[in-house]
Amino acid sequence: MEHATSRVSRRNFLVSATALGGLAACGNGVNSQGGAKLDARVDQAFNFMYQNVPGSRDLADKAVGILMMPVITKAGLFGPGGSFGRGALRVGGATVDYYSATTATFGFQLGAQQFSNALFFMTEDALSDFRRSPGWTLGADAEYAVANDAGNLGVDTTTALSPVIALIFGQAGLIAGATIEGAKYNRIIP
Repeated sequence: MEHATSRVSRRNFLVSATALGGLAACGNGVNSQGGAKLDARVDQAFNFMYQNVPGSRDLADKAVGILMMPVITKAGLFGPGGSFGRGALRVGGATVDYYSATTATFGFQLGAQQFSNALFFMTEDALSDFRRSPGWTLGADAEYAVANDAGNLGVDTTTALSPVIALIFGQAGLIAGATIEGAKYNRIIP
């Protein structure tokens, strides 16, 4: 009985590692051309957000820095899954660093989804903590803003006072409910 349990655990581990390895290898369309291609994708994501999510430009104007992840790919296979994306941190409209975002998930999920994610740093302290961290995890202390059915950004006075506001937009795919809570962000060299 104990032997069968270890085989199941090993099999789950191998399936998880294969799924996450395949997900990381996809690269979300970012190749070895480095920062220029990633910056172009970030510019496109900002343009899309400003055109399709009313209120996002006002929020961006109040932020001291914005991490834009133009494409995060999430995939799952009967239990194990994860997500991966790359993006750029902009301060004063200029790219200052590049980051990756990864999550590992467990539970029933089958399919794939892509979406964009922007983290709005509303205070200098929040931005400084993020930049100093060797690996920053988005937790429950962040506020989550979503575009409602009418396309308006759900940001109220309370949310606007939060140190970090996370926005998910541009969702497409077969997994319902894009989430980024628990995502780990690491500085990268594109």
